[in-house]
Amino acid sequence: MINVTVVLVEGGMPSTAVAPVEIFDSAGRLWNQMRGKSPQPYFRVRTASQDGRPVRTGVCLSLTPSCALQEIDAADLIIVSAIGADIDTACPANRTIYPWLRRWHQSGSLIAGVCAGVALVAEAGLLDGRPATTHWGVADACRRRYPDVQWHPERFLTESGNVLCSGGVYASVDLSLYLVEKFCGHRVAMETARALLLETPRTWQFGYAAEPPLSLHEDNRILRVQEWLLRHFDEPVRVDALAARAAMTSRTLTRRFKMATGETPMSYLHQVRVNAARHMLENDALTIQHVSRAVGYEDLAFFRRIFKRYAGLSPQLYRERFGVDPPESVAIAGRAPHR
Repeated sequence: MINVTVVLVEGGMPSTAVAPVEIFDSAGRLWNQMRGKSPQPYFRVRTASQDGRPVRTGVCLSLTPSCALQEIDAADLIIVSAIGADIDTACPANRTIYPWLRRWHQSGSLIAGVCAGVALVAEAGLLDGRPATTHWGVADACRRRYPDVQWHPERFLTESGNVLCSGGVYASVDLSLYLVEKFCGHRVAMETARALLLETPRTWQFGYAAEPPLSLHEDNRILRVQEWLLRHFDEPVRVDALAARAAMTSRTLTRRFKMATGETPMSYLHQVRVNAARHMLENDALTIQHVSRAVGYEDLAFFRRIFKRYAGLSPQLYRERFGVDPPESVAIAGRAPHR
């Protein structure tokens, strides 16, 4: 069992705590029950507040934790839920959380901050020198309070080492499904999303990702090329045009791109496109030809070959295996995307 602790804080949005609890508790259990199989839960989920007492959220709802922080004896994954928008008031009010977070971080636990709750992770000193994102409404306040953090509020999710950050309130859903996949694999995460009638999260696909994949390097010009490809992957792309954008020769671009990412520019582009196609095949009823064109391939046969090379299955088999349309026995309410 994977031990998950969801930290409850005063004045935040309750969905940033409740959604992770529901998703982790459902993984391996709810889908199996709906299919008449024995439940196989993967996560042991507990909620904790600073002192073990109920917390008042920013709406007309209180949350009662399972225990106090100091009663947690095992934590593979810690989710820090959202505080209110006034981080200069909220951060001092949660001072007992910071040494607790640092201790678990040092022991190897994965720490994930949600929405404005990322400020608590930063207050603990776990984001210094790292990329991070948060809700746009508190981004400026976070920049002032934590100048050593590399703030990217335009990103949907950041991951650096064993620290993750996500943006808005409902990003907790996508973050949680992403972490289910990280710990349990794609199939369990897909089944969890199906059981809860959720779309697959944007964080699974390069084309919908919060930040460029393979971006943990210090070559800023290559990073700018990666960011451009992430936004324009569906357009015609030539290496010489990318090189001109980076103010270098094609040969130099290819050499530096591979040194930084381990991939050539075109191989990287194919991965971005294929993963964008995965998202479409999982969530949409588009024809495969339409998907091919939507991600930048006019030649359908070439798209099929590229897709199988990187995804391991043909587009049709991938859709049959991972499409989100649930079986008739569980599709009682229709498909209800969370965004």
